[in-house]
Amino acid sequence: MFIDEIDAIGKSRDSHYGGGNDEREQTLNQLLSEMDGFDTSKGIVILAATNRPEVLDKALLRPGRFDRRVIVDKPDLKGRVETLRVHAKNVLMHDSVDLEEIGLATSGAVGSDLANMINEAAILAVKEGRTVVTQNDLFESVEVVIAGKEKKDRILGPEEKKIVAYHEVGHALVTALEKNAEPVQKITIVPRTMGSLGYVMQVPEEEKYLMSKDELLARLVTLYGGRAAEELVFGSITTGASNDIEKATSIARAMVTQYGMSDRFGLIGLESVENRYLDGRSVLNCGDATAAEIDSEVMVILKKCYDRAKELLADNRDVLDKIADFLVNKETITGKEFMKIYREVKGIPEEEKELISSEERNKIGEVPVIKQENQGSNSSIVRAAELREEKTETEEEKNSNSGNTVL
Repeated sequence: MFIDEIDAIGKSRDSHYGGGNDEREQTLNQLLSEMDGFDTSKGIVILAATNRPEVLDKALLRPGRFDRRVIVDKPDLKGRVETLRVHAKNVLMHDSVDLEEIGLATSGAVGSDLANMINEAAILAVKEGRTVVTQNDLFESVEVVIAGKEKKDRILGPEEKKIVAYHEVGHALVTALEKNAEPVQKITIVPRTMGSLGYVMQVPEEEKYLMSKDELLARLVTLYGGRAAEELVFGSITTGASNDIEKATSIARAMVTQYGMSDRFGLIGLESVENRYLDGRSVLNCGDATAAEIDSEVMVILKKCYDRAKELLADNRDVLDKIADFLVNKETITGKEFMKIYREVKGIPEEEKELISSEERNKIGEVPVIKQENQGSNSSIVRAAELREEKTETEEEKNSNSGNTVL
């Protein structure tokens, strides 16, 4: 027997969760009564699912009732690859298709997202008049699901186009100059239907479950690369960095309140996460005076990261200008093209690129990045990444239908 969304009838009778009403409590009492003392020889198994296990009545979770909990979280790399294989079973795939690379490019995606990607890839293949789905179709479908379809009827003026190009190249170049970044796969200034005017698509080389303080700070520097490029080149700023600022603020606040990465506050938990399987909203566990100090500490962290981004771009202005001009003309460039221009401007021979670039990165310092980038007030998201020259092929955030808890 399966009961979906059991929190509708199994909500706690505690007043902390809003208490109960007579009708719901009667239903819950009857359910508790029926489940009490099940005869194990009858072969009856009861399953229930909810996104809100924390609001369930404690009596419902006692031994003999729902006493086993199975967490259905977002799939890891292996889970995503296996899920893609299941949905690709009835779709003709080209021999060159590598679902491992698609799995790496879709960190944070849930089962329904992956199914949608396979479906979109099949539609793209049909539109192109092909009978099989290629690797390019799959990568394009990842972008469609994440950022929306290309909005080809939205024509940017020359000035706006130039601003967007510098913004996106600012992100990519900061990533290239950082030490621990992941390969940039694509930079585009073609608007998408979900509001972004452009983005940098980045893909990690492996699945990561932990991030160090240096990696988080590097991610903040990368997020501010776009805004820093705008200010450096045009002496002014636009609304295009709104999504970057929102993400950077969220990361910096979590560093201070949840991860104990602030020298000022030390190892104290100032925030807790509620509704972990829904919106994951954070709730402060401190007074107003401390909350004001938290805001000050977050601002200090963000200011340092923004200054760092400006410093990196100012020291490499020639590369920034060259790649931005190229992007304005082509609108979309690959990670391979990006690195080719970078090496040309820096005078790095092809065969020596790995040695020299690593020396250069050591001068600059640490850095990671899992960034999702965009332009425009409703910005979109795309995956994170590092610039490693020898690896420019393809490999890597939301939310809603993940995280059911089966009781």
